[in-house]
Amino acid sequence: MERLTRVRFAPSPTGPLHMGGVRTALYNYLYAKQKGGKFILRIEDTDSQRFVPGAEDYILESLAWCGIVPDEGIDFVDGKYTIACERSEKNPHAPYRQSQRKPLYRQYAEQLVKNGYAYYAFDSAEELSKLRAEAEANKQTFIYNHESRKNLRNSLTLSPAEVERLINTTDTWTIRFKIPEGRMVKMNDLIRGQMEVETNTLDDKVLWKAADQLPTYHLANIVDDHLMEITEVIRGAEWLPSLPLHYLLYEAFGWQDTMPAFAHLSLLLKPDGKGKLSKRDGDRLGFPVFPLKWTNPETGEVSRGYREDGYYPEAFVNLLALLGWNPGTEQELFTLEELVQAFSLERVIKSGARFNLDKARWFNEQYLRKRSPKELAAEFRPMLSNALPNASFSDQYLQEVCQLIKERAHFANEFWDISKALFAGPAAYDEADVKKFCTPDNLSHAKELYNLIAENEIPSFSNTQTAEDYKHSCCQKIEELLTGYIKAKEWKMGQVMNTLRLFFTGNTRGLGISDIIYFIGKDEALARIDKGLKFVSNQA
Repeated sequence: MERLTRVRFAPSPTGPLHMGGVRTALYNYLYAKQKGGKFILRIEDTDSQRFVPGAEDYILESLAWCGIVPDEGIDFVDGKYTIACERSEKNPHAPYRQSQRKPLYRQYAEQLVKNGYAYYAFDSAEELSKLRAEAEANKQTFIYNHESRKNLRNSLTLSPAEVERLINTTDTWTIRFKIPEGRMVKMNDLIRGQMEVETNTLDDKVLWKAADQLPTYHLANIVDDHLMEITEVIRGAEWLPSLPLHYLLYEAFGWQDTMPAFAHLSLLLKPDGKGKLSKRDGDRLGFPVFPLKWTNPETGEVSRGYREDGYYPEAFVNLLALLGWNPGTEQELFTLEELVQAFSLERVIKSGARFNLDKARWFNEQYLRKRSPKELAAEFRPMLSNALPNASFSDQYLQEVCQLIKERAHFANEFWDISKALFAGPAAYDEADVKKFCTPDNLSHAKELYNLIAENEIPSFSNTQTAEDYKHSCCQKIEELLTGYIKAKEWKMGQVMNTLRLFFTGNTRGLGISDIIYFIGKDEALARIDKGLKFVSNQA
């Protein structure tokens, strides 16, 4: 009987979720949805020393922002997602937070000891540090393995009575997996193919710790994947070295028949391709590596997020999908639904995927341009209100402005800087531009153009005219009036137009003159030219 596809994303709440982690969640989600299966969220918080307050909520909020909503492992309470703690029809394997499953793991660790696959280790941290230092001094590496365990303090070398005494009177002992000697572990990865590892190269990993009564990742991961009936484990390449141990654990428990298939995703690399993409790289090169803004609860340090930087979640998800996977076609823009249809592990690359900031910005541009003027105007309205609290502009006006400027923007949060001349005159003039363009000839020409505009009918924005061709027709008439006059006078077009733009906006960069005049209207255009001329005159 074919098993229902069940995959999981199992992050640790040790800080903000890296964009690489979001990609892992996304690939799990896409795989599950394509197979008609379940995508499960589980919080692996067994490392009590590294737990960071707020990290779990950050994970949940990040996934929700991206639209990657788990089928299992969460509840929706008081308007927000939470990790499911109580069993229900939707969450049959609750709790999904490993720290709440603590009593479960010791019995599985003890089972391994009983069956000869693990042992109690009583070496203190100080003793092991001393052994590492001695090995290092001899230019060697200390490994707790099939050789060294024969000479250390553990249940393989101590008497049963001493073992029992130490278990009952101390709390620094651990349970370690007993790596078998002289075996070849043969493994298969859905992305990387067949692999094999000699067991004599492996160390005896800690599975359970008496100090905090918690398992390590290795034990909890295997036990929970088995109990939650996980069919495929899709995770980052950093876990590839652990795969031999995990194969051996499934074998030791006798769970080979239900062992999940494994797929290890490539790393996200720095833009230059030299190493794993880190927060330090983002800080140095000016881009976020986290989906949302994160404030370190201990230091107060704030890290940028894609959401706060102005990225749309669709753009963020789209760029992540193509960092390490390709559809085999020229298509680059995918909705989440289209990704579900197109995704396959067969087309996930083995080598690292290099992050490209320009490409990330390009994705956001594409999604911005696909938005309707009405949607963009709704995003722009709060920015406008913040910049001009007492201003009142119609929805139609904002929609037409957004239609004009969206081709110039990477992000909606750039709208105000691009279009502010359409809402208010300049508060100051760029000194370099004034010096360069406010020559006697250009000022004389600007005065003539003032008269030209004053003496002619100038078409402009109207709330009653909503057709796109109306604006186009108006701007064309304004353009023809100005350029026709300038050409007839044989003036230098760029010089004159930049002088006007300086008076309209405060500098010589930005929107076209005809677009500005169309939106601000004849009277405001004349007022700004007059103000600019007077400013220059007063500076003389």
